[in-house]
Order: sequence, then C-alpha cells, then structure tokens
Amino acid sequence: MNIQKITTIIVTSLGVLGAVFVLMIVGKGDDAIEMSAMQGDFGSVTPIILLAQIILAIAILITVVFSIKNLASDKGKLKSSLMAIGAFLLVLVVAYLFSSGEETPMQDGAFLSANGARWVEAGIRMFYFLTVIAIASMSYGSIRKLIKK
Repeated sequence: MNIQKITTIIVTSLGVLGAVFVLMIVGKGDDAIEMSAMQGDFGSVTPIILLAQIILAIAILITVVFSIKNLASDKGKLKSSLMAIGAFLLVLVVAYLFSSGEETPMQDGAFLSANGARWVEAGIRMFYFLTVIAIASMSYGSIRKLIKK
C-alpha cells in the first residue's frame, strides 16, 4: 500500500468521525449542551475537541518532520535556517536582558512572580524589536531599489 492510499484512508476516517461527532452535538441541541456545560459536564463537545487536537498534532508532526527532512537534505538551507534561529534567540536574549520584573497581582488574586513578569516583558519587548527590525529591513530594501533606478 502506498502513502497516498494510507493518507486517503486516514483522512476519510477522521472526516467520518468528525461528522459523527457533529451530528451527535446537533442532535443533542444547544440548550441541553449549555445546561450540561453550566453544571461542568462538557461530555458533548469533548470528543470533537479531542479530534481537533489530534488532527492539529498530526499536522504539526508532519510539518516538522518534512521541514527537518528538507533542511537536512540541503546544507545551504540548513545553515541559513540555523543562522535565522540564532538571530531570533539573540533578539530574545537582548529583550530578556532589557526587561525587569516585579511581582504583580493578577485579577484572580494570585500573584505573577518577578521572573514570570520579566518573561512577559521580554516577550513584549521582543515583539517591538522584531517589528522595528522588519520595518527597517523593508525600508532598506525599498530605498535601495529607488536608488538603483
């Protein structure tokens, strides 16, 4: 059996399973599901959520496996990918070093630790850094094109 037949069988079975779960949910009705959910019983929607998580995990696994396979087959792509990952990690380290954290109360009465607050601030700073880098690189490319004309 080739990979296309196996894929077709898996996709068909997951689709049929999804259709069965949707029909179960539709058959039960909105009001019954809402009442059950208010009482903490999520049994009606749990199977379709689990199926969605399984499909997502399969998609992520296939994407990662084939990406690594393609990177391993070409040393130039591997080198540029590792350089990009290194640059990304460098931006993360710089953002973390520029961040400071202090214990913060949250809405539910719990406290966010100083280290947790520092990671949140590092994530926000990293977003800003990456935004500035993206805008600068797009501007540089556009200006360089204008100068060449």
